[in-house]
Amino acid sequence: MRGPHGPLRTGPSARRRPLLPVPRPTGDPVASQPSPGPSVTVFRDVRPFGGPAVDLVAVDGVLVDSMPDGAVAEVVDGGGRMALPTLVDAHIHPDKTAWGESWRSRKAARGIADYVAGDVELARALPTPVGERAYRLMAHAAAQGTRAMRAHADVAPAFGLAGLEGIAGARERLRGIVDVELVAFPQHGVLRIPGVVELLEEAAASGLITHVGGIDPAGFDATGGPGAVDGDQLDIVFALAERHGLGIDLHLHDRGERGLVPLRDIAARTRALGLGGKVSVAHAFAVAQLSGKELDETADLLADAGVALTTVALSEVTVLPFRRLAERGVRVGLGSDGVRDNWSPFGNADMLHRAWLAGWALDARLDEELTACFELAAHGGAELLGLERADLRPGAPADFMLVDGECVPQAVVDVPRRELVVRAGRVVARDGALV
Repeated sequence: MRGPHGPLRTGPSARRRPLLPVPRPTGDPVASQPSPGPSVTVFRDVRPFGGPAVDLVAVDGVLVDSMPDGAVAEVVDGGGRMALPTLVDAHIHPDKTAWGESWRSRKAARGIADYVAGDVELARALPTPVGERAYRLMAHAAAQGTRAMRAHADVAPAFGLAGLEGIAGARERLRGIVDVELVAFPQHGVLRIPGVVELLEEAAASGLITHVGGIDPAGFDATGGPGAVDGDQLDIVFALAERHGLGIDLHLHDRGERGLVPLRDIAARTRALGLGGKVSVAHAFAVAQLSGKELDETADLLADAGVALTTVALSEVTVLPFRRLAERGVRVGLGSDGVRDNWSPFGNADMLHRAWLAGWALDARLDEELTACFELAAHGGAELLGLERADLRPGAPADFMLVDGECVPQAVVDVPRRELVVRAGRVVARDGALV
């Protein structure tokens, strides 16, 4: 029997065994004394991508092709399970979540302004501090196999920097388990209400963030009410990023020309300022509506400027045509977006399930289409965040997860339990919970 990544073991040798470390022999002095050599772990009897069973050897957090001479290794029996790369969440809002809280009924909303007002109401109603809620969600994501994420935190007078500080605290608690980039996101607009520009400046100077955000410069944030800031949102955001050496990650929900005109402007500014590789646009619903020559021309413009995109697979009409974009050189990541928040009761911060959603939205049926959805979650986000590919080859980060299954397409469809999650060669989660 053969899967898309090689032969599959069948029969008695394919039976799953408990995932247990293999103990060192009794009396081994290394078992009680720190080893002066490298940190070595052997993950025995695992099947990368569903192929033949092998031993994966991790030395100081990197996969190697053989055991170092004289090394003493910890051994973990993989029980014949399939090894898959861990995943990257390129767009998530941990500060907004009600994950783990009592059920909250949501009100009807007619646009971003209504959602924004609901965010404030929910934040005030929840009894758990934002930092604890963020940690709860981020830890859950890590236990499901997320190795890195780009997290957005609302910055507005209603919140101050509490969301940023809460996520930054959760990031510290999860250091070594999940890498976290942090975006100061002006969900309420940069120009619409006074005080946001000053908060963004404070956030940029705090050392907490890696990116500054923006939102719909031609739509939601084009005009403001009494006391609104004069000027152009993109002028403010790009100047702030340049001044503080930050990346830029903008939300762009507007469709049609109202979304495409700012996107072209973003590309032009990125190219002119030499910021290629440091600018991303989330959602880009206007791009999701394109096809044919217009899609290719827009993709070429973004690729030439070095502007990346993220999609969250909300629906068949909003998911980005990521394979075509990637073919034209555009980096595309996949994200969770909001999880169990005021905007939606759905979401679970499980990036394997998000790959399932991408496949469902695109009506994926072929193995290659389902595999592409997995690779978007694994490697698309990694490239967007500037991380090394965790592709299970020698020299790659020892970041992977073990699941039951035959092949990658099946894993996308079945979304199996993550029985073991490894980060930098160290087991960090078992059976969906951090160890």
